[in-house]
Amino acid sequence: MRRRATAAAGTLMAFLLVGCGTSTPPAPSGTPAPAPASRTSPALPTTGTATTTPPVTWQVGAHPLPRRPDGFGEILPTPPELVNRALPTRDFLPPPVGNAYVSKIETVPPDVLARSTWQAACPVKATELRYVTLSFWGFDGRAHTGELLVNRTGARAVVTAFGKLFAARFPLEEVRVTSRGELDAPPTGDGNDTSAFVCRPVRGQTTWSAHAYGLAVDVNPFCNPYSKGSLVLPELASAYLDRSRLRPGMVVAGGPVVRDFAAVGWSWGGAWTSPKDRMHFTATGG
Repeated sequence: MRRRATAAAGTLMAFLLVGCGTSTPPAPSGTPAPAPASRTSPALPTTGTATTTPPVTWQVGAHPLPRRPDGFGEILPTPPELVNRALPTRDFLPPPVGNAYVSKIETVPPDVLARSTWQAACPVKATELRYVTLSFWGFDGRAHTGELLVNRTGARAVVTAFGKLFAARFPLEEVRVTSRGELDAPPTGDGNDTSAFVCRPVRGQTTWSAHAYGLAVDVNPFCNPYSKGSLVLPELASAYLDRSRLRPGMVVAGGPVVRDFAAVGWSWGGAWTSPKDRMHFTATGG
């Protein structure tokens, strides 16, 4: 999800100035993963998605929110345009040819590293990250190519899990690398980008997040918001706190996303008591 600067930004910068190292595990094979067998997602009720409503004109990131004392944006009601969110995907990488799942694991190109949140003070070395490109289905019903930075020890697991989501035609709005500027941008509360590596601490804490090691993935954050007390992230996603009202892109207990990540050994933050991190999957349990 698009990360926003908080009142703890100073603490984050202090941590970024302290270098940390980790051991270098064996690198996985960089060959593309085979396409998994096709299967069908559970049927979802009709909820008035983009196929039954007028074209959505919402521009993501165009409406900065006033800040709360904790540095997050004000928690506001979900705009009507986003209650049944189904925005189209903008291609920034060439889409796959045909409808077969395509994935690739490689060392991180210098230009990708430069536009990411990585810097020398992060708790993972650049050589320990991998650049993953993979196919995904958008809410527009089209196949697209996404990109992730992932720890090399988890790259194969991520490729496998996303391959199963592709076979199930589970929709994702964006799959892309988070940029450094997003950490300091004003909060807008409407981001829905699926991402992995982000060099930041755990929300509200000073310890490094599993994202800072490339060992966590956030899936459709707006459709699967984080909540703790009065805090909802993204800040405009309150309409998706009602998990009984199933809509495309939602991660639910017993559903394909939870099963597919569990099959590769990754756990789900939506099973936690507090906070509820419904978007979050991690290889570390945190």
